[in-house]
Amino acid sequence: MKVPSYTFSVAPMMDYTDRHCRFMFRQITKHSLLYTEMITAPALVHGNSEKLLEFNQEEHPVALQLGGSKPEELAFATKLGIKFGYDEINLNMGCPSDRVSQGCFGAKLMTLPEVSKDCIKAMQDASEGTEITIKCRIAVDDANPYEMLPELLNLFSSLEIRRVIIHARKAILQGLSPKENRTIPPLDYDLVVKCKNWFPDLTLCINGGINSIEQSQELLQRGLDGVMVGRSAYHTPLAMLVEVDQRIFHSPLENDIGLIMDNLIRYVERELENGVPIRRITRHMLGLFSGINGARTWRRRLSSPQYMDNAGIHGLRETLEKLVPQRNRLFFENM
Repeated sequence: MKVPSYTFSVAPMMDYTDRHCRFMFRQITKHSLLYTEMITAPALVHGNSEKLLEFNQEEHPVALQLGGSKPEELAFATKLGIKFGYDEINLNMGCPSDRVSQGCFGAKLMTLPEVSKDCIKAMQDASEGTEITIKCRIAVDDANPYEMLPELLNLFSSLEIRRVIIHARKAILQGLSPKENRTIPPLDYDLVVKCKNWFPDLTLCINGGINSIEQSQELLQRGLDGVMVGRSAYHTPLAMLVEVDQRIFHSPLENDIGLIMDNLIRYVERELENGVPIRRITRHMLGLFSGINGARTWRRRLSSPQYMDNAGIHGLRETLEKLVPQRNRLFFENM
């Protein structure tokens, strides 16, 4: 039986999960569902949609996350996402930044059920059969999560939403920064598990504080349908993702660190030919070899504008050759 891609996914992360980052993730895990950064519907209505939505076909399965609070704009953005070939369109109802709060989208939508309802309906009407999903928090500010989250899930069910990703923390819109909102509000995995029991027909995926494959497996064993990892995948991508296909998707372990890096090098070469600055790509690779001898040199060189701008692709190759002289063995012996 094929394991659905949403069983393990990598979260949408602002300033992180652009197309270059997602291509890197896809070389490490072939089956996980990848998400774009949140792209606001107004940006697609008024901006360069082709630049914002372009992605490499190798990224599939890949989902587009949208932010917005105006149904007509979200419908337009949904149609664009489908035109570009995204496998899923996700509505952000969990981002806690000041900007989204002032704009009445992100986590603010959790406090505006009628607005949320209109937005979701508009996206569904524009979806042409592509799945519309939601990402939310367990509650906002002083609201009781054991009341707010079930009410939201009832709303989603009534609208025939079938999959919801729940960040198992409150969003505190008054008094905490976006960074603090990722760590300070306590996690409540138990509530999300209870909601799966209360709403067995919903596909519920959990997000927040998940830092290992073992933890992911434990949450799946508790009855949840999927896990979504965020910064642990970004900061230590090989350590976090290299065994996902085998241990979550029950696929043969085919990850060859040499092949992964060869693919990434070829990708960098292609993008350079298209005029993309090298550091726009390599900034996502800083944590690739975290925990391995030589990782500090790798990070120092790749994070040095002077070194990368001067050495370019040759510097990347040279640094890699010094770090991984024996390719697979060096990595897997240090797992």
